[in-house]
Amino acid sequence: MIIVTGSAVVLPDRLDEALAVGIAHSVRSRSEPGCLDHNCHVDAEDENRIVFVEYWADMAALQAHFAVPESSAFVRQMTALAVAPPKIQLFQAQETPMG
Repeated sequence: MIIVTGSAVVLPDRLDEALAVGIAHSVRSRSEPGCLDHNCHVDAEDENRIVFVEYWADMAALQAHFAVPESSAFVRQMTALAVAPPKIQLFQAQETPMG
């Protein structure tokens, strides 16, 4: 499984717009093959920071997601609403049995 975290600190007067863009992106992304979950959150310590947490079945699914034109459009929209370039991190998780 691939875990993606992303964040953007947005302009205070554009927060509602950025949240609408982020939520729409998460909803659309959840319908893509290999997307296990995709959510948009507001940072509890910085109300102008939006955080994305995504879970993908594998790297192929994530690469397909990045190739979708709507994903590029999302990055451009979020960048225009942010005070600095958005950040993204990728992690590869291994399943381990519990117990």
